[in-house]
Amino acid sequence: MILIADGGSTKADWIALNTNKEEVFRTRTLGLNPAVVAETELRNRIINMFQLMQVKETVKEIHFYGAGCGTPKPVAILKTLLESIFVNAKIFVSEDLLAAVYASSGDSEAIVCILGTGSNSCFYDGKNVHVTSPSLGYTVMDEASGNYFGKILLRDFYYHKMPKTIAKAFVKQFDLEVDEVKFNLYRQQNPNMYLATFAKFMFDFKNEKYIQKMIKKGFEAFFEYRILPFQKSVDIPIYFIGSIAFYFKDILDVVASKHNLKITDVIHRPIDNLVAYHKNKL
Repeated sequence: MILIADGGSTKADWIALNTNKEEVFRTRTLGLNPAVVAETELRNRIINMFQLMQVKETVKEIHFYGAGCGTPKPVAILKTLLESIFVNAKIFVSEDLLAAVYASSGDSEAIVCILGTGSNSCFYDGKNVHVTSPSLGYTVMDEASGNYFGKILLRDFYYHKMPKTIAKAFVKQFDLEVDEVKFNLYRQQNPNMYLATFAKFMFDFKNEKYIQKMIKKGFEAFFEYRILPFQKSVDIPIYFIGSIAFYFKDILDVVASKHNLKITDVIHRPIDNLVAYHKNKL
């Protein structure tokens, strides 16, 4: 049995394949970002998933692609953890950018971007992933991500910059008591995931001028820092992965055209494409 996992900061999708390349089951755990989640919590999120524990001794390979797995230390943490649980499996841990590449362009060159809880981009030359700068995460980077827009929504609400009709709905949907917000931002696990929960609110108001202006400004920042620096030909395909890109594709297209670029495809959830890629390699 082989497990293939696409792990973001909010959630991780798992699919099990048997020796005939047939899907045995699929499941989902909470996010397994080793850069922001403690090892004990990472373990709990895995061992509390019954389906995974049922096959922990029969799994022979795990291909895990995850947020926060772009540098050696968090990769080593997650790899060691998975080896301690799935004792008979060979473990392969790679960054989520590589999963995005395999799920979109496959083995062909392209610029591939992620706009989910966090954000990132790379140029894939057909063999290797290239980035213009490392991602420092949700506190200083992650332009146009869920947590990026979540921070803007919170600031606008407390600074009274949010339109009244939207602010009224915001209050109704979330617990905005100041101590509760601070507790989740500074005392709880995954503040980036907490911030991204506010961004989901935008989907219900995607046609409002306030939301569209915010999204466009965020996308323009993403292009400035994460796409234009590659200085690639306009003929190079550009793919986006993630819910932010998927639900606001029309605005994404507008920003791209401003730079004489065209989005090749936007993929909401990459796990099925990722599994198809692995099936072809098995």
